[in-house]
Amino acid sequence: MRFNTLDEWLSWQESLNPKEIDLGLERVASVHHQAGYSARFPCPLITVAGTNGKGSVIALLEAIALAAGLNVCSYTSPHLLRYNERIRINGNDIDDGSLCNAFERLDQARGETALTYFEFGTLAAIDIFMRAEPDLVLMEVGLGGRLDAVNIMDPDVAVVTTVDIDHTDWLGDNREAIGFEKAGIFRPDKPAICGDPEPPVTLTGHADEIGAHGHYIGQAFEVIPGRDSWSLRIGDEFLHELPFPALAGGFQLNNAATAIMALRSLPGLDVSTEAIRKALTQVQLKGRFETVNEHPRVIVDVAHNPQAMRSLVMQLKNQPCSGKTIAVVAMLKDKPVSQVIELLQPEIDQWYVAGLDPLPRAMSVEDLAAIVEQQAADVKLTAASTVGEACKLAVDAAEADDRIIICGSFHTVAEAMPRFAVA
Repeated sequence: MRFNTLDEWLSWQESLNPKEIDLGLERVASVHHQAGYSARFPCPLITVAGTNGKGSVIALLEAIALAAGLNVCSYTSPHLLRYNERIRINGNDIDDGSLCNAFERLDQARGETALTYFEFGTLAAIDIFMRAEPDLVLMEVGLGGRLDAVNIMDPDVAVVTTVDIDHTDWLGDNREAIGFEKAGIFRPDKPAICGDPEPPVTLTGHADEIGAHGHYIGQAFEVIPGRDSWSLRIGDEFLHELPFPALAGGFQLNNAATAIMALRSLPGLDVSTEAIRKALTQVQLKGRFETVNEHPRVIVDVAHNPQAMRSLVMQLKNQPCSGKTIAVVAMLKDKPVSQVIELLQPEIDQWYVAGLDPLPRAMSVEDLAAIVEQQAADVKLTAASTVGEACKLAVDAAEADDRIIICGSFHTVAEAMPRFAVA
């Protein structure tokens, strides 16, 4: 074996391909073929793409499948605290040994092909799932869809959660261009589910062009909110008195409806309404408006693009606090940082900004501070070299009835969470 520990494998993978993101299927498909795998699992596969909501929909799908007694494998990215979170079997993170063995098999199969860190992980998930004999596989698309490594597999149901502006350097700078890239996961004669209330014409048009069976929220399925519960219409069928999802935010109803629609589109899977109800009350997902401390209340959220920030701001408005709202923010420079800060700034009384060194894509604390000063010139601003330092300063400065929101990136939340007991 090339390496004996997971950390050694991951450190090596980070430098194997000089490009951190190298979109395209040729290299990863070649290694996949050399490893002896086909483009289909021996069980149904649901792939999930989208600007926001992918993690929530995968978590909901996994929870429902487990409540229905199914053996389910899930692949998501990025992770928050441990790489092992990316690959789950029946709700449990994969162990180091299984990952190292999968990496070794792929290393033997790849020859001289320079896989990226993400491609190695995607192929490892496929390798592990092929051996796990699951009833259902769930795979989250990393970036876009059409050229993402996950798209080497042929899904039985493909889901696009939402379409908004993100990753503009790779996907385009408008919803129509981005929608086309995400629609690349659709397959002819297979269900194509979209949870965006206003799907781009490029997305629906591509589904029609290839003969996918498009099912769009507000049309083929519909959320009917109530005071103490909600209902879901799928065609002429109604699922009544569903509990609200145990995930923060009213928008999670759309995610729940999209997940249920995806499962109901799979023939032969026995998923009862009772299993759905049970799963909705039990589903968990780290880093999404998650409270990690009380007095002061500290909330972490991975929001890093305008659509996600609008949802975060709505949650802050819906849960006002009697004290100040303090922000700890660090971001990547390839994100629409000015737009994100502009959306957040009306809710914030005090800012702490930080860098994300040594990440190559990190925005410097100086550049981030300049953007905050431009957008929110009349509030107090403190710059810190690290997220950990910014968290300490914010907590030390906060009163018991204040709240702190830590956001801007998965990396920001990952650095912050170990400082608080729940992590």
